[in-house]
Amino acid sequence: MTTAGVPAAAISADVRRRIGSLPTKLFYGFGSVAFGVKDQGFSTFLLFFYNQVLGAPPQLVGRAIAIALFFDAFADPIVGQISDNLRTRWGRRHPFMYASAIPVAVAYFFLWNPPHLARGGLFFYLVGIIIVVRTFITMYEIPSSALVAELTPDYDQRTSFLGYRYLFGWLGGLAMTLLAFGVFFTATKQYPLGQLNPAGYVKYSLAACAMMVVAILVTSLGTHRFIPYFVVPPKRSHPIGRVFAEMAQTLKNRSFIVLSISALFSAIAAGTLAALNTYFNTFFWGLTAQQIFLLYVVTIIAPASALFLAPAFSSRVGKKPAAMTLWILATAFYWFPMAARLVGAFPKNGDPIMLPLLAVMQVTGTMFSIACSITISSMLADVVEDSQRVTGRRSEGLFFSSNAFVLKAVSGMGILVATQLLAFVHFPAHADPARLDPQIPKNLALTYFPVTFVLYAVALGCLSFYRINRAAHEENVRQLAADALQAPVPIGAEGVRTAEHLDPADELAS
Repeated sequence: MTTAGVPAAAISADVRRRIGSLPTKLFYGFGSVAFGVKDQGFSTFLLFFYNQVLGAPPQLVGRAIAIALFFDAFADPIVGQISDNLRTRWGRRHPFMYASAIPVAVAYFFLWNPPHLARGGLFFYLVGIIIVVRTFITMYEIPSSALVAELTPDYDQRTSFLGYRYLFGWLGGLAMTLLAFGVFFTATKQYPLGQLNPAGYVKYSLAACAMMVVAILVTSLGTHRFIPYFVVPPKRSHPIGRVFAEMAQTLKNRSFIVLSISALFSAIAAGTLAALNTYFNTFFWGLTAQQIFLLYVVTIIAPASALFLAPAFSSRVGKKPAAMTLWILATAFYWFPMAARLVGAFPKNGDPIMLPLLAVMQVTGTMFSIACSITISSMLADVVEDSQRVTGRRSEGLFFSSNAFVLKAVSGMGILVATQLLAFVHFPAHADPARLDPQIPKNLALTYFPVTFVLYAVALGCLSFYRINRAAHEENVRQLAADALQAPVPIGAEGVRTAEHLDPADELAS
């Protein structure tokens, strides 16, 4: 952790220990519950809700998502750049985090409780409410995720911090999925499949909103006491032309570019599966809400396992080889059940062994997928120092804004691709599983495979060009520390951690 002019070594060992402690990792990670809840809703339920429950054409949802993503492409880096240069008594990140809690919950409620509108009106409503939800989640997620590069410069410890972030993000999403299928999506005489019952989504939205507010406030308050030990950006004027010039210079980092492109294509592929997963579970595998509930119950094992797998594996073989290996394994386990079914090598629907086999494959694939995501996020954190050596600026927020945009592609471009696949196979709205032609869900699976194969192939190819390994990162940290010692900054000057010259015990007690 190097400030503008003061090396990380200036922070006492006691403060380092507290910042790197398990409670800090838990507080930092817990905030990701908010994003996990939101992303689970967008990825798993949004298309299904508006198409199968409300009866809107899938193309309508896809177009609305695409328009919202266009706004995200501009909003995300702007929030990142502003948070990188913000100067307040609450630091660079926390003002955004506190301010987002209530607005994002209110907007998320209205996403799932739209007014009764004609198709055209529903389209514009959906576009507007998605933009609002994503803008407020951006205000939280980008500053919050950027904290990891300030909390620790250590090559391996960053992976550990991000492991807790992904753990809680997945647990938040899984908790809402379990509540939805196990509690809210109740079957009735009119809706024998609970996931088609509109009343369940009202209860789901209320619980999701409450969980998001709690998560954001807990992580903000839990990390608040370390604000004095974070970087204070230098005070300077920011004419709009200079701001965009600095953003362009920062984003030219080669490793950042290939990592972002790789993650984007991978996210689109993952988002396509996430958007279609409820379709596959309902119409391809013929699962009830209770069976889907059980499937997700055992999936809780995956993020807990990935928390230990990612740092251990990446520490042993390096982050890039670990990410590529985990990527291939995750894809293989996700694809196997459907591929085997299509060639007649998987148990038929209703066979007692089918659900346990699906559970094993899903848990294993999800574990590898989460471990891969943790590793790639840690690779992104290492870009911060690589860029700082060239630009002289720490741009955690700007870099992690790209990560936020990529994560949104999971529920954005993925849904857009999914809607095109649904339209291609002529999947009907308000489909009755008992009457639906069984060839339609099979055709959906057959079109899903080649599309996602191309997306994953491009993603892996791009990732191979990432260049920051352990030796390169440690050299970046060493060189920045040496530069800081050669150009010392007086006490009270701009760009230093304000608490570095205070008694750590007194500051932490405050």
